[in-house]
Amino acid sequence: MAIGKEPGQKGVSWSNIAVGAIMNMFEVTTLGQPLEVLKTQMAANRSQTMFQAIQTVWSRGGVAGFYQGLIPWAWIEASTKGAVLLFTASEIESTTTAMGVNPAVAGLLGGMGGGIVQAYATMGFCTCMKTAEITRHKQAAAGIKPPSTWAVFADIYRREGLAGINKGVNAVAVRQCTNWGSRMGFARLAESSIRQLKGKGEGEKLTPFEKILSSSIGGALATWNQPIEVVRVEMQSMAKSAERGEKKTILNTLQYIYKENGVKGLYRGVTPRIGLGIWQTVCMVSFADYVKAWVKGQ
Repeated sequence: MAIGKEPGQKGVSWSNIAVGAIMNMFEVTTLGQPLEVLKTQMAANRSQTMFQAIQTVWSRGGVAGFYQGLIPWAWIEASTKGAVLLFTASEIESTTTAMGVNPAVAGLLGGMGGGIVQAYATMGFCTCMKTAEITRHKQAAAGIKPPSTWAVFADIYRREGLAGINKGVNAVAVRQCTNWGSRMGFARLAESSIRQLKGKGEGEKLTPFEKILSSSIGGALATWNQPIEVVRVEMQSMAKSAERGEKKTILNTLQYIYKENGVKGLYRGVTPRIGLGIWQTVCMVSFADYVKAWVKGQ
């Protein structure tokens, strides 16, 4: 399940940029966006059950409702953040592994570095616009006609500039750092445990099932940081509240959610996020390995 360089490879592996973009586009266009929409719906509407959230999303156009925000924001985000993530994580992991760092720790460091870089380099405005797109129906519920996606973008930029478009980017960075650090670190740990159980050496390849299982474990365990995700959604939501105020920070948003919904509110949407975490990790770790191996063989 290694993301690092192949044995004997020297220099930077630029092909990982293309592989990362392709795999992230595949991930978001298949199961990724529907799970993202459902997770965001539950995080933004913390009184809803999962069944109610599914009904609400379905009411926005049936199957198309689950792909709300896919074009253009999710595609723009996926094609850029996937490239940045896989490239950065691969370079950090291969460098630290070569220094003798434990594979699990190397995976943790690679994932953390990749997550931070992708958040600040590519994700801020796209994540903000996806969330705005998904949460616009709150305006309709309040009797306000929701504007188009591009009108939302233009209005936010006119009122708040780049800072507004990148609203919540610090929360995104914390989320991505902990997300991919945990996913890759736990996946590496699972891989090492499977090797020990099967009596395989460090250089022996894992079977496709073992690689997918390792990624699934990493993706599921990485959802411990769900409160950060709920805070991020609330910070980027189009809904207005006098109690919450206009100046949103990670701390005051966390306090607002806790006051309104308690501890349970901080974990709303965790079930679809477990599915999303597993699918993202399988795509960006296990499946990406096969694509990289194929690219290297050409």
